[in-house]
Amino acid sequence: MNDIRTTMRDRKRIALVAHDHRKETLLEWVEFNSGSLSRHLLYATGTTGRLIEERTGLPVQRLESGPLGGDQQIGAMIAEGKLDFLFFFWDPLMTQPHDPDVKALLRLAVVWNIPVAMNRSSADFMISSHLMRDEYDRLVPDYHSYRQRKIESDS
Repeated sequence: MNDIRTTMRDRKRIALVAHDHRKETLLEWVEFNSGSLSRHLLYATGTTGRLIEERTGLPVQRLESGPLGGDQQIGAMIAEGKLDFLFFFWDPLMTQPHDPDVKALLRLAVVWNIPVAMNRSSADFMISSHLMRDEYDRLVPDYHSYRQRKIESDS
């Protein structure tokens, strides 16, 4: 499979998501990095987005809450090429009622080669990279042959 180059502009489109037991960690991280994040377009699932706006004053495009479809909205944005990064602080010790949605979201990030940070350490490395400030040519698999494949019918 060949790759297609797609350019991430210097102003990245970033999704911010956190499970309930990781919201405070994400909020502290966003607050600490508000200067860097203010240069980018921010999207977040419902409650997380509201808390980020209230705590930092950063503008956030809010989607639905995760269990109400926000994870799926973010997944759709990734598949449509409308997001560049996913910062998803999830709680590995808590079962979530929408775990299949979470797994699907992470799968889409890998399918479309979107950088993902799932904890504060990886988020720190990503946000501090010079690549966050510059344009970046991300390689995305060319799924043309997959889309054009022949499906054998059972009839």
